[in-house]
Amino acid sequence: MAYKVNANICACCGACADACPMEAIEIKADAAYINPDQCIDCGSCAASCPLDAIQPE
Repeated sequence: MAYKVNANICACCGACADACPMEAIEIKADAAYINPDQCIDCGSCAASCPLDAIQPE
């Protein structure tokens, strides 16, 4: 199951990047970005997001 960041909700706080064991998340100016080539679909990012901006695709 892949995860996707809703850029309309993301506050770029970095909680998801801090929680990612694979360092697959980059915080950009408008939202977090999940690199699908590095992501292992563990869900740590979604669980850590205080705004629920990360959801399964």
